[in-house]
Amino acid sequence: MADAQFITDRPQAVISSHKVLRNTYMLLSLTLLFSAMMAGVAIAINAPHMGLMSILVMLGLLFGVHKLKNSVWGIAMVFAFTGFMGFALGPLVNFYLQTASGSQTVMTALGLTGMVFLSLSGYVLVSQKDFSYLSGFLMTGLVVIFGSMLLMFIGSMFGFYVSGLHLALSAAIVFLMSGFILYDTSRILHGGETNYLMATVALYLDIYNLFVSLLHLLGAFGGDD
Repeated sequence: MADAQFITDRPQAVISSHKVLRNTYMLLSLTLLFSAMMAGVAIAINAPHMGLMSILVMLGLLFGVHKLKNSVWGIAMVFAFTGFMGFALGPLVNFYLQTASGSQTVMTALGLTGMVFLSLSGYVLVSQKDFSYLSGFLMTGLVVIFGSMLLMFIGSMFGFYVSGLHLALSAAIVFLMSGFILYDTSRILHGGETNYLMATVALYLDIYNLFVSLLHLLGAFGGDD
């Protein structure tokens, strides 16, 4: 009887995870478009970099998404979050666009980001592999990167700046976000994440950080940094 119940429940779980995955990709597509539009607005009005304030607002909106994730208002909060992130990204993109090879740098970073995401996410969907075993490594990597960023921020306050460290950090973030794309897609596919709003935000942040890091690397190697 227990085996029969397992056989009955398993297809339902698969259907449920596929529904979450479908809703996630649909919402992710819309939020990426909205985020790009808001970045365009920031570029058009030549918005300044918001610095620490952008981090505080981002954390506040993330908290709002988490609190409203089971409400219809959660969708509005996801758009508010991704729209703000796009607007905050605008000044950085604008900086690179004003360099000699700026348009090429931005478009290459955008193309590589799309290629990496589609390749890794597609690999998970086709192979059906469970990448939950990456969680410990990814969390450790995240702590190390945040610690390194904090140390570099403190160092910059005292006039200590080493461009090579920033490039190494950007490269590390590219690899880390690639791992998170595998992990987050796998969690949705295997039922580890059942809320498509939270799944959307997770994948959005993977793509966002991947793009920013690739932009830094390409800008530096192209002589723009």
